[in-house]
Amino acid sequence: MGAMIRGASLRGFARLVEELGGDPVAFTERFAISPDALTSEEGLVPITAHDLMLDAVSVDLRCADFGLRLACGQDLSVLGRLALAIQASSTVAEALECASRFMFVHSPALSVGVEPDPRGRREVVALTYRKDLRESPYSPQAMELGLALFHRVAVALTGGLAGLRSVELPHQPLSPVSRYAEYFGVGVSFGCPAAALRVERRLLDQEFRGADAAIRRLAVDYLTGHHTDPERLVSTHVRRALAASIGATPAVLGQIARLLSMHPRTLQRRLAAESTSLEAIVDDVRRDIALRHITTTDLPLGQIAAMAGFAEQSGLSHAVRRWEGTSPSRLRRRTRGTF
Repeated sequence: MGAMIRGASLRGFARLVEELGGDPVAFTERFAISPDALTSEEGLVPITAHDLMLDAVSVDLRCADFGLRLACGQDLSVLGRLALAIQASSTVAEALECASRFMFVHSPALSVGVEPDPRGRREVVALTYRKDLRESPYSPQAMELGLALFHRVAVALTGGLAGLRSVELPHQPLSPVSRYAEYFGVGVSFGCPAAALRVERRLLDQEFRGADAAIRRLAVDYLTGHHTDPERLVSTHVRRALAASIGATPAVLGQIARLLSMHPRTLQRRLAAESTSLEAIVDDVRRDIALRHITTTDLPLGQIAAMAGFAEQSGLSHAVRRWEGTSPSRLRRRTRGTF
């Protein structure tokens, strides 16, 4: 299974879609997302389907600022138990370190961090929000939702986010530039290397009134005890190796073991210990590659079959029917709202 995101990310989705005259359940069905995701915040949703749905809603309902609007109905509690650890932190820097360490609990494809100012100012740092494009393709609406929520949380925790200099987004504006200025309260630049809030460095030392070392320790202990960082799983590295090589080299145990500098039997044992196998991961990677290109591009199906490591287009067709219960061409039409 590819990267997931907690259903809490869709908090407010149903209400907003209805306000715009749409049918939220129809959108979830179109992208093969369980309607339960609209009410169960602890459930998991494939992040690619989640993001494609946000982009589709924006286009279909003519709401260019959909991500910004959705963020307005969310807050730190979207992050579940991670929110407790963040709120109980002593300073902004400690809260960001905690968020960076455990963001994978919300989604392993997303990350936040503190980086040098992209404009080279020593008194400024960039609070970055990134998506791992090895896990899932870029989504403008999802990126705006994430950065806008990051901003809302920062404002709430710091009592106004004094020291915010500007905001940066990787894509070109989806809405009038004035809409972004209205939301963030500062200038926004587009086509930048990363999504970021540029803030004065001194903000990192700001203390939280609600700091509680005991609660933070309990929350961190819970997160550590109940969630394994994907970077520590060999299956994560196998998945990445396959994603980079499938379609070009054989997806066989010996080849993947060599790429990871492991003995084939050792790799087999470690995957079994993680309750998976090379065959299962190959199927997941093929599914991610195939469905991504079927639903987001106009590439010929034969080319997509080759990219996903199928010898023939018929192999792709059989696999898509097994995964989605329909043909590749029907899936393409369904996700684009044409039947």
